[in-house]
Amino acid sequence: MAKTHSPRFLSIVNAAREEIQECTAEDLMSLINDGAAVIDVRERHEFENGHFAGSIHIGKGVLERDIEKQNFSINTKIVLYCGGGFRSAIAAKSLKDMGYEDVFSLWGGWRGIVSEGLPTSK
Repeated sequence: MAKTHSPRFLSIVNAAREEIQECTAEDLMSLINDGAAVIDVRERHEFENGHFAGSIHIGKGVLERDIEKQNFSINTKIVLYCGGGFRSAIAAKSLKDMGYEDVFSLWGGWRGIVSEGLPTSK
């Protein structure tokens, strides 16, 4: 059963989606082959229950504070994902606002990764 999100949350997500780049799980391996870093912005317990193999965990709540600990250049290709692409859209907009130039939100998120049969880890 699909989650029902509040209209105000969806409004923020849709506004962010107008301003960011998005990709799908089908695009992910190609982006990684082009040098993209993958960041899981879900909550820690979600990450620990399973995540894209090789992804870095930085929760959405601390992303702006902790992103620079990774020493990414401003033009590093970064793919963010959450459960379905909603939280990662907002997070991608935030990184864009911070000056990161090549950030993607993975539309479909974790569910897309699993559905596509991409490598996962626990």
